[in-house]
Amino acid sequence: MAQKIRTFGDPVLKTKASPVDDVDGKAIRLVDEMFKTLFTSGNGLALAAPQIGVQKQVVVWDLGDDPQAIFNPEVTESDGEWLYEEGCLSIPGLYVEIARPKTVLVTGIDVNGEHVQREVDELEARMFQHEIDHLNGVLMFDRMTPEQRKEAMAEYRRLTEDGDNGNGPRRRLRLR
Repeated sequence: MAQKIRTFGDPVLKTKASPVDDVDGKAIRLVDEMFKTLFTSGNGLALAAPQIGVQKQVVVWDLGDDPQAIFNPEVTESDGEWLYEEGCLSIPGLYVEIARPKTVLVTGIDVNGEHVQREVDELEARMFQHEIDHLNGVLMFDRMTPEQRKEAMAEYRRLTEDGDNGNGPRRRLRLR
């Protein structure tokens, strides 16, 4: 069953998630629920467990080729910088250019309980960094300068006051 995606202001999004100790049936059921939620979201690339209120280090993603999941992911190496417009299912409707490393090495555990590592770049690297931030209680607002954050928060308030909830036209901010 698809779960409700928690949105900005929900304290669960600011709490660090616990590692998954065992990839068992319960962990796989969580992955299944997360995929159902991601697929019904309509426009998300990935989802972290805290976004559905589960404080576990689990990320699922679907970049259009092969939906996958990873437990306890972490970035162990990074290189370069890439400025790209970033959005978030937990901050619906708001898209902001954010600089992040262009290439990262991600380690974690796959659904078979095997240790994995992936060297990824650009969009996939950004996706992992964004979702791992969620596992650490960090939102994209936290990646902005104080001035950028003030402008982004004002725009997000306008979105929510309009009752948009991210279903209307995308609002892009080109923050200085």
